[in-house]
Amino acid sequence: MADLSPGAQDDLVTVITRDHHAVELIFAELQLGEGSSDHRRSLADHMTTELVRHAVAEEMYMYPAARSALPDGDTVADREIAEHAGVERLLKELEGVDATDPRFDDLVERVIADVRHHIRDEEEQLLPRLQAVCGTEVLQELGRMVERAKSSAPTRPHPAAPHKPPANLILSSGVGMIDKLRDALSGRNRD
Repeated sequence: MADLSPGAQDDLVTVITRDHHAVELIFAELQLGEGSSDHRRSLADHMTTELVRHAVAEEMYMYPAARSALPDGDTVADREIAEHAGVERLLKELEGVDATDPRFDDLVERVIADVRHHIRDEEEQLLPRLQAVCGTEVLQELGRMVERAKSSAPTRPHPAAPHKPPANLILSSGVGMIDKLRDALSGRNRD
C-alpha cells in the first residue's frame, strides 16, 4: 500500500488521493450512524471543512492545469467545477440542519454519493491523464500549491463564490480568514 502521509515531495496525485482517503474515513464514520447528535453534527462540519478546502484548492490549481495540459481540459474542468458546485449547495443546505432532523441523514448520504462519484472520476480519469502529460516537477509544484491553498481556503460552503481564476484566487484567502474566525467564535471544528 502507498504511503499517504504528508511529505515535502508530494505530487498532485498523492495530495489529492490522500485527501480522498481522509474524507472517506469521515464518510464511513457518518454512515455508521453512531454517537450523539452533537458528535454527528461535528463530523458533518468536519466533512464540510475538508470538502470545501479540497475543492477550493483543486479549483485554484488542478483544474487550471487540466485546462492548459489536456486537449479537452476546458470541458473536463468545467464538468468538475459543476460537480463541486452541486456538492457545495448540498453542504450549504446541510450546514443548518440538526443531526436529529431526518433531513440530516438524507443530505449526508447525498453528499457522500456525489463526492464518491466525483472521486472515482478524478482517480480513474483526470489524475492519470494529468500524470501522463505533466512532468514530475510540475506535479510536485502543483502538489505544493494545492497544500498551501488548503491552509488558507474557506472552511464553509459559499455556493455563490467564483470557482474560476482569477476571481477565486483573489477572494478565497479572505473568505478563508473570515470562515476561520467564525469557526473559532462558534467552536466549530475544534479538535
